[in-house]
Amino acid sequence: MILSDKTILKMLEEKTLVIEPVTPEQIQPASVDIRLGMTFSVVDDTPSSVITLENEIKYKTITTDTFLIMPGQFVLATTMEYFELPDNLTAFVEGRSSLGRMGLFIQNAGWVDPGFKGEITLELYNANRCAIELKAGRRVGQLVFAKMDDHALNPYNGKYQGQTGATGSRVFKDKENN
Repeated sequence: MILSDKTILKMLEEKTLVIEPVTPEQIQPASVDIRLGMTFSVVDDTPSSVITLENEIKYKTITTDTFLIMPGQFVLATTMEYFELPDNLTAFVEGRSSLGRMGLFIQNAGWVDPGFKGEITLELYNANRCAIELKAGRRVGQLVFAKMDDHALNPYNGKYQGQTGATGSRVFKDKENN
């Protein structure tokens, strides 16, 4: 079941769902608008120009209120909001259509697990031939919340729990690599 604005507001008031900071204007009929934070990370060049799944990836991270994403560039960004989802609620991340029409693809693997706590790292890609200026505080997408049929047996407590800022890949910590 997708949560309505009424249910989202009730959960925020009861603190069973945490979104900080959040304004009343962000609450939509069936979602919550998410805004771009001030942290941006790009993959640091490697001597071999190869990224592997087994080794930690190095990133260059900057904090700024304006970021110019160049044509064909991939960058990690973060939400302005910090979230705490209960263990019976999941969320889908959707980019804004208006930004997609400019050639800016916004993703985060599209899913927030029940029990997740932290800022959401967004993967941004500029598919346009022109640079796109990004500004912190601007709406970049929305979270659509779905109530689960029961509480999760194993709520999220993984390698991204509690993340803040544009958090790079931690795939090197996967069990398959050990």
